[in-house]
Amino acid sequence: MSVWLGILQALTLVAVIGGLYRPLGDYMATIYTSHKDLAIERGFYRLIGVDARGQQTWSAYLRGVLAFSLVGVLFVYTIQRAQAVLPYSLGFDAVPAGLSFNTAVSFVTNTNWQSYSPDVTLGYTVQIVGLAVQNFVSSAVGLAVAIALVRGLMLRRSGTIGNFWVDLTRGVLRLLLPLAVIAAIVLLAGGVIQNFTGFTEVNTLTGASQSIPGGPVASQEAIKELGTNGGGFFNANSSHPFENPSGWTSLFEIVLMLAIPFSLPRTFGTMVGDKKQGYTILATMATIFVISLTALTLFELRAAGAAPALAGGAMEGKETRFGIIGSTLFATTTTLTSTGAVNSMHDSYTALGGMMPMLNMMLGEVAPGGTGSGLYGMLILAVIAVFVAGLLVGRTPEYLGKKIGPREIKLASLYILVTPTLVLAGTALSFAIPAVRADVEATSIWNPGLHGLSEVLYAFTSAANNNGSAFAGLTANTPWFNTALGVAMVLGRFLPMVFVLALAGSFAAQDRVPATAGTLPTNRPQFVGLLLGVTIIITALTYFPVLALGPLAEGLQ
Repeated sequence: MSVWLGILQALTLVAVIGGLYRPLGDYMATIYTSHKDLAIERGFYRLIGVDARGQQTWSAYLRGVLAFSLVGVLFVYTIQRAQAVLPYSLGFDAVPAGLSFNTAVSFVTNTNWQSYSPDVTLGYTVQIVGLAVQNFVSSAVGLAVAIALVRGLMLRRSGTIGNFWVDLTRGVLRLLLPLAVIAAIVLLAGGVIQNFTGFTEVNTLTGASQSIPGGPVASQEAIKELGTNGGGFFNANSSHPFENPSGWTSLFEIVLMLAIPFSLPRTFGTMVGDKKQGYTILATMATIFVISLTALTLFELRAAGAAPALAGGAMEGKETRFGIIGSTLFATTTTLTSTGAVNSMHDSYTALGGMMPMLNMMLGEVAPGGTGSGLYGMLILAVIAVFVAGLLVGRTPEYLGKKIGPREIKLASLYILVTPTLVLAGTALSFAIPAVRADVEATSIWNPGLHGLSEVLYAFTSAANNNGSAFAGLTANTPWFNTALGVAMVLGRFLPMVFVLALAGSFAAQDRVPATAGTLPTNRPQFVGLLLGVTIIITALTYFPVLALGPLAEGLQ
């Protein structure tokens, strides 16, 4: 793909996402503020015994999130262990216990990390009833938590922040399901397969026999991208022609990944009654996205290193139907959201190019982030930015009329410390414990040295940030990685939600403080610059030392 064609693709993406921003953002605001329930929703509430008009405290909301997610883990784990007796198992055996745990946790936490080859491990029942269902509900959970935080900023002297079961139901039935149906039809028209044929044996041109897999791919591919999930139906993920046949389907999948996260700032601005606040968050997200995409594309076009230089380009691990820019656009999108889908292998990128997807996740996936998680992550950073500005000018920090006191800043600080702690501790333990290090070096790392460290660092960064992409050179289906990455996914998903919901409850309980001449404006370009600086500095100070030991050292060799 030529550079000009790649630029045209990027401009088309900007136009489409820009066109969706207002209508989709306003529609989501309507979903979560409407007082009317659909008939199917009322039936569901009666079934589970929920009062749709009842409101929950932040702790009750959190209990709903955790209880629902726990049931999801147990269900997905159970059907994997019982796979051999389920219909459409395709003759596959039960998934081993360790891998079943890792996969169940992965899909319930919206990570979709896969330590296995899906097309030769999981039958259709597990794929559809287990994984595809979690693609819907885990995304809806993230949206619900984000909306709860926005409500906390909206409400005055309230002890409640909404109803988790109502937010979850509306997110699935009114938003994700209808959009996924439309997306699946478009993908079908583009050549993505949708069948239940199992495996078809064919004779190749050389006379050999090859087994071609089938499956209900389009329906899962749609929600995989729309809900920023990322788990592929095939081992090659979105580089497989059955999942992503052409350049335009690749661009469409990028649109699906970005549509909801980039529209949520509009939802936020609409709900708090100040649309300029939404534009501020959007501008910050978009600036980070453009910088990251530009850096990654330049690194890959430069083709640094002996092998790319001899080959005339860094095309190893990339599909010719997408080209370098089509690949870097997808890679930037998938790691700045919490999707983790890939249309090229990040492990094959140049050293500094491979660092960029890792750095995108280390930023907290806030540009624009996952469905819901990106918005609440950026709002937490906005709270910290306001607090820093308040210290600089000697005034009490306020955000949207809510005071940021010791309790609020402690919750925000704990939020930003969770994932770095998990990433750095997991990477360190992989090499510090002698028995674990011996197994990692003998079994998991096929490319030792600096790149091997980068592979392990990428794995824990992906798991703790609930992304799911991987440096494909790492063998992660081992007892250590199945357990350690599973723990990182659980803690990386739910500990931040605890702090977000507690912060929502704290804000909701406050009255709104009138703006004065000393109030910091948070809807102007100056605040965009401050928010950018806070986001980057926090990441740089936290991760720079370990990056210097891995991708930076490799790239500067």
